[in-house]
Amino acid sequence: MRILSITAQKPHSTGSGVYLTGLVKGFAALGHEQAVVAGVYKEDEMHFPEGTQVYPVYYRTESLPFPIAGMSDEMPYESTVYSQMTGDMVDAFKQAFLEKTREAVEGFRPDLILCHHLYLLTAVVREAFPQYKTAAICHGTGLRQVKKNGLERDYILARIKELDKVFCLHREQKEEISRVYGVPEERLEVIGSGFDDSVFRYMPVKKADGVRRLIYAGKLSEKKGVMSLLRSLTYLAECQGECIERQEHDRQGQDRQGQVPPAQQAPASMKLEVWLAGGYGNLPEYEAIEKLAEQSPYPVKFLGRLEQSRLAEQMNQADVFVLPSFYEGLPLVVIEALACGLKVVCTDLPGVRPWLEENIGTCPVEFVSLPAIVNADEPVEQELPGFEQRLAEAIGRSLDMTGMAQETASAKCGAAAIPADTASLPDLSRISWAGISKKILESCNCM
Repeated sequence: MRILSITAQKPHSTGSGVYLTGLVKGFAALGHEQAVVAGVYKEDEMHFPEGTQVYPVYYRTESLPFPIAGMSDEMPYESTVYSQMTGDMVDAFKQAFLEKTREAVEGFRPDLILCHHLYLLTAVVREAFPQYKTAAICHGTGLRQVKKNGLERDYILARIKELDKVFCLHREQKEEISRVYGVPEERLEVIGSGFDDSVFRYMPVKKADGVRRLIYAGKLSEKKGVMSLLRSLTYLAECQGECIERQEHDRQGQDRQGQVPPAQQAPASMKLEVWLAGGYGNLPEYEAIEKLAEQSPYPVKFLGRLEQSRLAEQMNQADVFVLPSFYEGLPLVVIEALACGLKVVCTDLPGVRPWLEENIGTCPVEFVSLPAIVNADEPVEQELPGFEQRLAEAIGRSLDMTGMAQETASAKCGAAAIPADTASLPDLSRISWAGISKKILESCNCM
């Protein structure tokens, strides 16, 4: 069959872009013909399986004279915020994508059009091609945009409701889509997320320096919780200091009794390094992050934006992955980290824990309760100190710091340790990209 995938932004960047690219690979593995419409800059390179037809829509051109319209208000590249678009900008956006999509539809003749994000471009495509079977994937950011700003809201809501199928990342998101967009229950399908198991896999790495490493991957922004992560390191250092003092006190007592201190107490004095992988979209925020990093009690290393293969290598060098984000759909990067054998610390985002439990089962994830959130993704400032302390405690437990390893039933998805071999890795076989692609086609009656 012939599948046309459509996105208004770069296909290989951010979570939704990686998701689109993963699906294209998954459909290719199943033997299907494909085309892609994507919003990019002329200097961008796109890498898809051989035979994929690509129809680029170029921003910063005469017909579309502004940066890429980003689904998040902070993107890891130069972008336009949807809520700040003028009527003329919206008209130019619609016209540019409509022309290129019409070219793709007429030249490729798809059996299925698959749009990414429940937002403006998907509405345009649904309206323009009612005779084609059209589905869309919700990545969460479209929902957030609809709730936060009024740009073309009535138009978007009306067209999204007409889609043949809407794919949701988890059950809670499905309920929200039904409530916000009014999509009938029978046209909503939970498919979750997939990952590239050829790239993200456990590779044993011998670490001779004795340094433990905490890694974050994603946009370097406040709403991703990066500032809170860096502030939490002060709490972590304080807790570690208390653990060391307690160890020393116990050691002195045991020495007086002629006992040997237990070896498992050593982690309290461990050396720790923090790695931040990702780009930024807001320069003042990034400068604030840099300043916090300079003040950190632990060394902080900025890895920059990484290709998927390089990110997998860095994950395999680390010990714990942390995602302190205040808003996500279903964070693909958590799955990638688990596939690399990492313990994970993650904010208790709606729908994420049940999806992991249903699809993976026992896995080494510490969930941290969120602060109160307003406007979909903005934490209440007064609640940040408590959140950052909880985050530090969860990181400490995942690093097995003495005195911080108490397990709480509300925080754990599972109790697995960092694997000594592949046999102890969580089972991720159900969520390969080929598996997710097959789910989509079956749901659309395209198999």
